[in-house]
Amino acid sequence: MPRLRILLVEDEDPKRTHIESFLTRWADHIDIHTAKSVNSALDSIDESKPDLLLLDMSLPTFDIGDGESGGRPQGFGGIEVLRQITMAEIICPTVVITGYEAFLREAGKPVELSQLREELSQEFPNLFRGIIHYNSTVDGWKFELQRTLEDLEFVSRGQA
Repeated sequence: MPRLRILLVEDEDPKRTHIESFLTRWADHIDIHTAKSVNSALDSIDESKPDLLLLDMSLPTFDIGDGESGGRPQGFGGIEVLRQITMAEIICPTVVITGYEAFLREAGKPVELSQLREELSQEFPNLFRGIIHYNSTVDGWKFELQRTLEDLEFVSRGQA
């Protein structure tokens, strides 16, 4: 089976480690690359298009380092990544994994995950494949991610 190249874009170390750990237990034919910001995600995609993009929604503009803020925090940084790769005409199945159940727009109006799912489906029909609510205290996100990966035919049912 050919190796599956996954780009995991997540700025929070514990969440990124938790997802990576699940993925490495899930299948042995994957290579996981990581990015921690909008810009590092775009650089990584530009270098080598992944087979699958696992994308956090809330991301800093730049990687956060010692004494660095990461630039302007973007509540919808994941959307910026999707818009940029759409403009570059890159097609890559994308699953959003977020710890938030809702997001605030600039006007302060909340956007629930169901509404965000619909908006992403409409704006990015060639990229968006689903949204998963991540919660480190329950395993529901793992089952959703495994089901999504099976639906995308990245693993045969019952393999994981």
